[in-house]
Amino acid sequence: MTSHSNIAGSGIADVTIPDSQLARDITQFVRDTESDLLFAHSTRVYFWGGLRGRQTGLKFDSELLYAAAMFHDIGLTKSYQKSQLRFEVDGANAALEFLRSRGIAEKDIGTVWTAIALHTTPGIPEFMGSEIALLQVGAGMDIAGRGYETFTDEQRQAVVAAYPRGKDFGNKVIDAFYHGLKHRPASTFGTFNDDFLAAKDPTFQRVDICSVIRSSHWEHAHHVH
Repeated sequence: MTSHSNIAGSGIADVTIPDSQLARDITQFVRDTESDLLFAHSTRVYFWGGLRGRQTGLKFDSELLYAAAMFHDIGLTKSYQKSQLRFEVDGANAALEFLRSRGIAEKDIGTVWTAIALHTTPGIPEFMGSEIALLQVGAGMDIAGRGYETFTDEQRQAVVAAYPRGKDFGNKVIDAFYHGLKHRPASTFGTFNDDFLAAKDPTFQRVDICSVIRSSHWEHAHHVH
């Protein structure tokens, strides 16, 4: 792994990586588990989420947000090449196991689990707890530039200087999603994750819910009224 300029305790625009043993353990675990691409992405997600929280006056637990941000894409790594679960659930379960082994309160573990599990689900996290809402803000900003204009030039430059996106980040992260999902296409139904498979695999066929409804047992059980 290459080194990165920010370490625990340093900060950007009043957002800092928690200077705690738990945060250091999380950083080391994720650095050892993820590619540089996903590690830097996950750290930027923490800063985008934290910055939005500061902007809006939303109170949040920095340690929980950091845990959620750093674990949110663990499910795309090689350890889960045989999993048939949604990758979000793999990441949520990995965070749960890690935090539980360190004696973190179950309520806090539940917050992190939910934040990770829902981070690709539109329209729901923003109505839930702060860390859950802010993780989705951060992920959406870093992947798709959602809310880009709500951050200042200085904030964007500082985050990317500390944790560079590198060349062609967009296509590289699409590849990372594809390789993390291609063995479990059924898990992408009902999410935008099927877009990654459709973009990279010309033979991939999306499941259409209308076809599912029309071909269900109910439609062929004429004797049922």
